[in-house]
Amino acid sequence: MAKDKTLKGRIPKELEDMTLLDRFLFSEAIEDKETMELMLGIILGEEVELKEKPQAEKEERTSPGSKRVVLDVLGEDINDILYNIESQKEFRRNLPKRSRYYEGIITIKRLKSGETDYGKVQDVCMIMVMPFDLFGKGSYKYTFQMSCDEFPDVKLEDGATRIFLNTRGTDPEAASEELIALLKYIENTTDEVAESSGNQKIMRIHEKIKAIKANEDVGVRLMNAWEEKQETLKEGLEIGSYEKQLEIAKRMKAREMNLQEIADITGLPEEEIKKLS
Repeated sequence: MAKDKTLKGRIPKELEDMTLLDRFLFSEAIEDKETMELMLGIILGEEVELKEKPQAEKEERTSPGSKRVVLDVLGEDINDILYNIESQKEFRRNLPKRSRYYEGIITIKRLKSGETDYGKVQDVCMIMVMPFDLFGKGSYKYTFQMSCDEFPDVKLEDGATRIFLNTRGTDPEAASEELIALLKYIENTTDEVAESSGNQKIMRIHEKIKAIKANEDVGVRLMNAWEEKQETLKEGLEIGSYEKQLEIAKRMKAREMNLQEIADITGLPEEEIKKLS
């Protein structure tokens, strides 16, 4: 508690400069029920009403020994549809397969043990927001649902939707003006961009972002999270254990930290870090 008192009255510069592409601010923002509803409404083009407050930084596993997955924000609407929204600031080629893996974990974890009625598998919508074009077509939005190669009009209707959003799209015809304005705001989370959007939903989201950035408790959480991470890393590295370094690297990689940064902190080669899962 003493640590918190010394930080009171100080809003970290890092928090002031963050945009919604930064994982910490994104999680803080979308954990708010109204903010997530507003964003989903713009992204999907229809109103979404969540059952309860979304869960940020939620850890999921299929079993105790399986790979740990940390989801940015997970919410469930009144129609029992699950939504996972991820902010991905750095380029990753494995995002399509990662989204498939996350989708499976989310739905499997919500089936009761011994359940044989697969009709009870919940619909799930995976959304990834990124400042790059993963598919190179210039679109702001790429929506994927299963269809038949031989008969494209035949849909599998398995309840799974994956959406990849590109804040730097170049084709304004492929997305609504409202979505384009939101994506510009996500990448440049400023008063100017919010006001220039002329959109009441985005202005409402911005009000909440400003409140977050001015909140001393949020600043304390950011500082504490950073200090705790540094202390954990220091303790592990002082042990000098190769196994400990690997475990630290795995945790950092699970949180999508930059490979070079992981290598600098752990002393492990980047090629070795790439192979970790």
